[in-house]
Amino acid sequence: MRLVILEDYDQASEWAAKYICNRIIQFKPSQGRYFTLGLPTGSTPLGCYRKLIEYHKNGDLSFKYVKTFNMDEYVGLPRNHPESYHSYMWNNFFKHIDIDPNNAHILDGNAPDLQAECDAFEKKIEEAGGIDLFVGGIGPDGHIAFNEPGSSLSSRTRLKTLAMDTILANAKYFDGDLSKVPTMALTVGVGTVMDAREVMILITGAHKAFALYKAIEEGVNHMWTVSAFQQHPRTIFVCDEDATLELRVKTVKYFKGLMHVHNKLVDPLYSMKEN
Repeated sequence: MRLVILEDYDQASEWAAKYICNRIIQFKPSQGRYFTLGLPTGSTPLGCYRKLIEYHKNGDLSFKYVKTFNMDEYVGLPRNHPESYHSYMWNNFFKHIDIDPNNAHILDGNAPDLQAECDAFEKKIEEAGGIDLFVGGIGPDGHIAFNEPGSSLSSRTRLKTLAMDTILANAKYFDGDLSKVPTMALTVGVGTVMDAREVMILITGAHKAFALYKAIEEGVNHMWTVSAFQQHPRTIFVCDEDATLELRVKTVKYFKGLMHVHNKLVDPLYSMKEN
């Protein structure tokens, strides 16, 4: 497991974007060889998405041969609702890059048979050859995707009831009106993300510090579902200084001492212009 500690949100976002860019380019995607990327929503990945758009517009990165699978979607929210994750992904990322819309997979929270929709999503991931890199964020209670506290660590894509903490955290997107916040969602399972060949989790802000402590310094616990990734063979946690506030000084010093190694993963930044 790697813990990459950057000074602030912007630096953490840029490091993550550089890592994604390099992984895609090193993979050498082509017509018969797609790179498969798992993607999150929420406020944390926005800076990363902005940098990836910048690399694309500069001609350094193409998503032509990339397939994406999003982590989750609200149930019952119209697809064109401004706070649906379909809207979020298209407005904040997909419409600014050259991805084929047929290759951007997002769960349908209005499907007539929600379990069939979840099963089909798992099948699509399998048919794509699995996820090469799954990028995720977490909630203050340590949930990844909508795998709320108490979720099975071997869970697959399914329907979940949202915890009150999650509803309260998401109320800011719905004018602060709790009655407007969806109470259910479709989400990939912890096991779904664990099956990815590589996982990168973005954690920024002091309000996520206790969750990062639980993820890094304590044992695997289904009440803090992000802790499961201690057991993944290739996990990178990317965080800012504020997110480390609950970690032991010794832990922070240890991982900061490895930054010269971690930075070799993103420096140099590769470009498709050179290929």
